[in-house]
Amino acid sequence: MLRLLSPIWPLTVVFLVGYVHAIGQQSCVSFESLPSSFSLVNDGDVAPVFISSDDWPGVQKAAADFASDVHKVTGVTPKLSNTTFATLKSSTPPILIGTLGKSSLISQIVEHAKLDVTSISGQWESFMSLKVVDPIPGLAEAYVIIGSDKRGTIFALYDHSEQIGVSPWYWWADVPATRHRNLFLSASGCQHGPPTVQYRGIFLNDEQPALQNWAMEKFTNGTGSALLNSPFNHLFYTALFELLLRLKANYLWPAQWSSAFNVDDPLNQPLADLYGIVMGTSHEEPMMRSIPNEWSLFGVGPWNYSSNAENVYDFWVNGTERAKPYESLFTIGMRGNGDLPLSVGVNIDLLEQVVSDQRQILSDVFNGTDVTTIPQVWTLYEEVEGYYQDGMRVPDDVCLLWTDDTWGNVRRYPVESERNRTGGAGVYYHFDLVGPPRDYKWITTSQISKTYEQMSLAVDRNATRIWVVNVGDLKPYELSTEFFITLGWNATRWSPFNLDSFVSAWAQREFDLDSSDAAVVSDIIANVTRWNARCKPELLDGTTYSLTDYREAEDVLSDWAALSAASTRIYNKLPADAQPAFFELVHHPALASSNLGNMWVSQGLNNLRASQARLSTNALADKVESLFAEDWELENTYHTILDGKWDHMMDQTHVMYYYWQQPMTNSMPSISRVQPKKQALPGPMRVSPEGTWDLGRVTTRTNAHKAIIRYFDIGAGGPYPFTFAAASNTSWLKLTPSKGSISPTNTEIRVEASVDWSKITGAQQATINFTATAPGQPLQLTQAYFVANHTVPQADFKGKSSLVLLKIINMCWLGFVEGDGGISIEAAHATRNTSLSGVAWTELPGYGKTLSGVTPWPRTGNSGNNFTIGSGPSLEYDFFNFNTAYGNNVNITVLVSPSFNANGDDQPLAFAVQVDSQTPQRLQPMAVAVPGGSPAGWDDFVANSIIPVNLTATAAPGAHTLKIWMIEPAVVIQKIVINTGNVRPSYLGPPESILL
Repeated sequence: MLRLLSPIWPLTVVFLVGYVHAIGQQSCVSFESLPSSFSLVNDGDVAPVFISSDDWPGVQKAAADFASDVHKVTGVTPKLSNTTFATLKSSTPPILIGTLGKSSLISQIVEHAKLDVTSISGQWESFMSLKVVDPIPGLAEAYVIIGSDKRGTIFALYDHSEQIGVSPWYWWADVPATRHRNLFLSASGCQHGPPTVQYRGIFLNDEQPALQNWAMEKFTNGTGSALLNSPFNHLFYTALFELLLRLKANYLWPAQWSSAFNVDDPLNQPLADLYGIVMGTSHEEPMMRSIPNEWSLFGVGPWNYSSNAENVYDFWVNGTERAKPYESLFTIGMRGNGDLPLSVGVNIDLLEQVVSDQRQILSDVFNGTDVTTIPQVWTLYEEVEGYYQDGMRVPDDVCLLWTDDTWGNVRRYPVESERNRTGGAGVYYHFDLVGPPRDYKWITTSQISKTYEQMSLAVDRNATRIWVVNVGDLKPYELSTEFFITLGWNATRWSPFNLDSFVSAWAQREFDLDSSDAAVVSDIIANVTRWNARCKPELLDGTTYSLTDYREAEDVLSDWAALSAASTRIYNKLPADAQPAFFELVHHPALASSNLGNMWVSQGLNNLRASQARLSTNALADKVESLFAEDWELENTYHTILDGKWDHMMDQTHVMYYYWQQPMTNSMPSISRVQPKKQALPGPMRVSPEGTWDLGRVTTRTNAHKAIIRYFDIGAGGPYPFTFAAASNTSWLKLTPSKGSISPTNTEIRVEASVDWSKITGAQQATINFTATAPGQPLQLTQAYFVANHTVPQADFKGKSSLVLLKIINMCWLGFVEGDGGISIEAAHATRNTSLSGVAWTELPGYGKTLSGVTPWPRTGNSGNNFTIGSGPSLEYDFFNFNTAYGNNVNITVLVSPSFNANGDDQPLAFAVQVDSQTPQRLQPMAVAVPGGSPAGWDDFVANSIIPVNLTATAAPGAHTLKIWMIEPAVVIQKIVINTGNVRPSYLGPPESILL
């Protein structure tokens, strides 16, 4: 089915020219000479690179990296030299690098060549590059790279490095450079203005056991820092700072729980400043002090401002003085020691005094500098948001950093009255968590479609001063981290409809794949993250997916198997030097996730079959044991590739949680075994119908347009082999196979029952006799009953169809028809989509648990206002039901993505549902919570990645229309389930109904 909900969209261009493997960038690199292009490397000849000695040290470092990157790609190395305008001599057109206002070389080139630099002058982190004629006297031409400031120049250089074929992850994920003989730069070069988000960074958090153990092995001799035994020294941060800059990040909250950035190594802070990384501290670490460790080492008395203000004040003074020489972003405010709420009874007056005193410290330490010019952030995390809601305020120049719920759902964005603050606003987001309802730290679980949906809302609502994301151990969140930073770098390049191009371009860049295989990798990544996001691996158990209904567990296993096979195919065809990177970034997440999911489903089936007295129980027990062992083998492979470069990076435990916190080791799930030498009491044959835990009546309610096949599993109930026969008393029911042999070595055969609907009128019942003949045993007869209900809509039912415009194609959409006691509809598959005031329900492809989500777009449409019930943009779904759940009523469940009332509690998320001409019912998925808290049901909502919103409506058997009305922006709907009497429990909901 085509997507109805994609309106005509102003396409965002992602510039990928020729074979340039760069993501979302304006291209200025080619590998063949183009008219007027500048030759960087041509048949072994390489342009020299010049930079002024008075430029920033970080720029000097990036220029050296650029020269090294040219060597990685081509095998030849540009000569890198310091020079001045007066002394620069070159027989070959060179590359000239520098920063406006810092590089004397660039200043004189701009003046001599009359370069127009107004587009970047005075701008934040902007750059331009171009071929310049007569840049200095005696030099015919040069390629000039100019940054508006230190990081502008650095980002320009790393941008060129990525385009020539060097991934930002060349060290951190072992991505080999894409080799080219020749490199050419376009005459018009590349330009980039100020980024969307001013400060874009990551938070290394919850860094035990993986990151810390790995760093201890790789960056120390086994002994860490003197005071804290931390491995996070300047050698570690050297590698990290370069990665951040290559990704175009500029901000870092450093590892904290067993370390302290400034204490662990005195070179850490000056090194960050040299590279150009703005240092901060997390939401609970004020004034550039690492909490709790620095207070434990150097604090005096309790961490309590009401009883110990003088000592705490002096502690903050010391941190501020230590940070003064360097570019820093100061966290203000106060939480409890160790990321805990402050003690009960803390009042807003005291907290406002804390902020006032911290501001005074900044003014004093910075010698009376206008404190409003010193970057500061107040993070509204958990109870701190409650303080804000209760009336606490900070000065206007302080950035308000709103937070998510630690599960990727932003709790609040700036409302209109908050969008003019000079300090702006931002978002603290999570890809990793230690906390309830369950830690999730092991493997990638974040969909970029979800990240985009949440963070593009931040762009819409002017929360673009600071973005920081908790990346835990950093690996294995490489792709998610890069997307988060890339979106913050230039959000205008991305829309819901080109996110796949981000992943496919990433796959081409990382693995040098053709477009076809890159699309396969894009699908692999999308499915790994979708399936891990709909239930975090740490939350899985043997009954997460239904073992009996809708073949849900079987389909999950089939999907994982297909994904693993696709990943293996790509892995096997890659050259040896690309396989480690593919294993880290794609193959291990696919195989490890698949293996874990398989293990849990197998464990559930093992326990189920034990209750059914089936001998196959034991084979499933063996399978669980084997898959549990394979979990470790995959971890060990990760730890031993490349001579153990990433040893410990997969140390995180992830199997058999007993409460929200991580288990101390992986434990195999409990399994059952049946006695293989003892006959089951009912006899040698066990008959297990689909949809039940044991023998029972199977009812099929469907229509002749789609024949539903049911099955019966015939299994061994003990040590005796037997032959079986299956026979029906009707001609309309076919059983395949109708006979077979079962033994202790061939314990299961599936008999499928299919219906010839041409022979059915109304509801008819068949009796099935299963007989087993075993040597030395009496004949065993087991009966089952099969009811087929041939229900078809009236001849003239075609829904209330209309013509809609979709990508210039006219399509006639029809209606969904009940089958098997319910109607299931993917929200994207609406019959009609009616827009209003420029707002339309729009599909978010690849989003959510099954297919996608739909949301009103643009979110700032209708001047940011909501709609009254029944007056806004609407979706309509035509359906036909044959049954009703209660009387003439049906139960309707709308499956909605977890989202907070981020517009403010006075404008909570809401939508309305209407059936036919009945009064629309207003529905509010998320209750209003206490300030800083979570509403009732939140644990279940985020654990299950869905909010089920229920209502009852009248729908006598026949044709109907269900309509969804927009009330508030930003609600995301995934699926609609109409229960007419036989919808069974399942994790993903029933598969979509047929459309006539």
